[in-house]
Amino acid sequence: MSILFLLVGLGLILSGANFLTDGAAALAKRFNISSLVIGLTIVAFGTSAPELTVSIVSAINGSAELSIGNVVGSNIFNILMIVGVTAVVAPITITKGTLTKEIPLAILSCVVVLICANDVFLETGTENILNRADGLLMLCFFAIFLGYTFAIAHDNTGEEQAEIRPLSTWRCLLYIVGGLVALIFGGRLFVDGSSEIARSLGVGESVIGLTLVAMGTSLPELATSVVAALKKNPEIAIGNVIGSNLFNVFFVLGMSATITPLPLGGITNVDLFYLLAVSLLLFFAGRYYKVRTITRVEGVFMIFAYVVYTGYLIYML
Repeated sequence: MSILFLLVGLGLILSGANFLTDGAAALAKRFNISSLVIGLTIVAFGTSAPELTVSIVSAINGSAELSIGNVVGSNIFNILMIVGVTAVVAPITITKGTLTKEIPLAILSCVVVLICANDVFLETGTENILNRADGLLMLCFFAIFLGYTFAIAHDNTGEEQAEIRPLSTWRCLLYIVGGLVALIFGGRLFVDGSSEIARSLGVGESVIGLTLVAMGTSLPELATSVVAALKKNPEIAIGNVIGSNLFNVFFVLGMSATITPLPLGGITNVDLFYLLAVSLLLFFAGRYYKVRTITRVEGVFMIFAYVVYTGYLIYML
């Protein structure tokens, strides 16, 4: 029954995110909001909606390790597996702006989590916990990121507009409401199922969050990036991954910690430093080996790095 809950919940989450994104994008288009702004905000929210739903529901249910592990694990999966697989399909060309602005912002988000999560080491508390102050700080960073995003959109209004399927207003609203309902119920089923599986196997929720839940909630990003690569437009993968990672840390984790403090539990500095390391790897891979290009060789290395990390988690059980 737990596996059924997990699969049904995941299906509702993915379909809900798809309907929510389509409805919101079409509604925004009807009000003449630029496609670029839609892509940088609504579509980014849509692909990260599974992480948002699972993390908030987990936080409310008292499964803090699942909530944090979902974000950290998803971000590691996004960089190593999504970028890695996409680069194997087709080498990824990175724009100069992404290399000098967006990727450093993603690295900054890792540093923020490291600082906020190390209360014991920094002698600011008796246990490592993301409290409401940490959550509000992350939401402030998210507001700054949104301001930057709109500034970039304003500076690039002449770019080619993305194709968005037109919908009537009532269908837009139906898609949005239906998507939100599917996300809420799917998120609850997914968290209940994964938590029960963790308990039955004697596996900590932190490991489940870092692996199974992270992989499941990252499926929209993976699908988007692989399809982009098959359409000979693999550079979209970088924007998709970086935007999702920033959204996951600054908004998803920030919102979850604001709702209720999140003790780190089984999430350790090994996981947080590994996230920082793979973010740096993404920067150096694009910067030095072949200028502003993630090659197939680098893609294979990234996939291998994810397999090693997963093996480490299994070994530590």
